[in-house]
Amino acid sequence: MSTAHTRLTEALRELRARTGLSLAALAERTAYSKSSWERYLNGKILPPRQAVQELCRIANEPPRRLLALWEITESDRSGRGAVLAPAAPPPGEPRHGTEQPQPAGDRPRSPGRIRLLVALASVYTLLAGGTALLLLLPPARDRAADAAGEPLPVSVPYSLSPRCHGAACEGRDPLRLICGIDPDTLTTSRTATGAYVELRYSETCGASWARTWGTAVGDRLDVTVSGPTHAVRVRDEADADTYVYTGMAAAGPGSTVRACFRPVSADDAPECVTARVGPARSPSPG
Repeated sequence: MSTAHTRLTEALRELRARTGLSLAALAERTAYSKSSWERYLNGKILPPRQAVQELCRIANEPPRRLLALWEITESDRSGRGAVLAPAAPPPGEPRHGTEQPQPAGDRPRSPGRIRLLVALASVYTLLAGGTALLLLLPPARDRAADAAGEPLPVSVPYSLSPRCHGAACEGRDPLRLICGIDPDTLTTSRTATGAYVELRYSETCGASWARTWGTAVGDRLDVTVSGPTHAVRVRDEADADTYVYTGMAAAGPGSTVRACFRPVSADDAPECVTARVGPARSPSPG
């Protein structure tokens, strides 16, 4: 279990203790079973984002601190922080150094991955306020460096700037490219099977994507704006216990975003939801 997951689990236990609720009572007041809460609170699996939000609501706890830890843990668990060759930066931004892709089956915690985790922790620290000690995670060490007995550099440079914009984001991962930080939620809906579908939009990246949770293994989700359709499948129980999200689709003010949830059961029909991206936000007065 990663450091962020350990801290998230400890924080969830504290919240549950504060509520004074048993696991059975907690199950009655949320959409998650007693056995699920037992696994979440013992760190056996990562809880869905919605479960973290529900516990915060019951405990009257502002959710941003715990959601920040959840985002970091989910990125670490899924390997979405693995380093890939970056997209071309938006016009006017300096080009970052080229990073080499890592094999899918082996995801060492490379400096590029550390940059992502540090960036996520830093941004959410600014958003949440007063949580620096909780979110400043100790830097993970590279396995190869550990094996050779070589220490990593004391400081690792990083950038909080999005790594793509518009067409350069097409089909790519919103978290890894720093687009999934504080995006707009265009709409959230619940399907007939009980799964949730949410449409997200990042103005700074000029892109939208969809995510789903409360799913079953084999469920699929796709998103389309005006170009290619980007799809994701719930591969296993680990995916079903958290959320999965599609790649990004280029979008801007006035774009219509459409996501379709396709249940694995042949008895359940696909369900689609659409939302329109609003006008660009005016810059804050200086």
